[in-house]
Amino acid sequence: MAEEPKKVELESSSEPPPPPPAPSAEPEPEPEPAEAPKDLPEEKAVVPPPLPPTEEKPAEEPKAPAVVEKPTESAEKKSTEGSSHRDAALSRVETEKRMSLIKAWEESEKSKAENKAHKKLSSVGAWENSKKASVEAELKQIEEKLEKKKAEYAEKMKNKIALIHKAAEEKRAMVEAKRGEDLLKAEEMAAKYRAKGAPPKKLLGIF
Repeated sequence: MAEEPKKVELESSSEPPPPPPAPSAEPEPEPEPAEAPKDLPEEKAVVPPPLPPTEEKPAEEPKAPAVVEKPTESAEKKSTEGSSHRDAALSRVETEKRMSLIKAWEESEKSKAENKAHKKLSSVGAWENSKKASVEAELKQIEEKLEKKKAEYAEKMKNKIALIHKAAEEKRAMVEAKRGEDLLKAEEMAAKYRAKGAPPKKLLGIF
């Protein structure tokens, strides 16, 4: 009878530790300690103490979850690839949108520059035409003044010419009158010398 407690103790110690409880929503109740066999006396009954759950090492995981993880990894890879493709597509769309906005801005700025330059060129052309018209009007006024002065000078010159002609005529008349007087005087003196029959004392250098 003394050997039976030892045998029971060896059998109880040789049993493998219970596997860790599977995770569940509700915690399972802790296992009650095994009752000692009724045949053995209560004094010599040896009950193995329950092992603390914290010190127990988890048993080897079954192979079934590893098989289940492979599709999960492939699904994750597919989802990652899909998200990367989606991000690339969104990035491409954003880039195209930015490029279109930049192109629209460029076209708008070019159009503004063209309109501004056209307005300035039109303003320069209008200024040039205005200045030309002003200069031509001034030149016309100067020409009109010159024509008027020319006419006035021409009239003055004509008057001067008339006065000169008049003076010349007067001088001609005086010369003609003087010549007539001299001829008349010579004829009278010649008549006197003929009447006397004597030549004049002063000859005029004929001989």
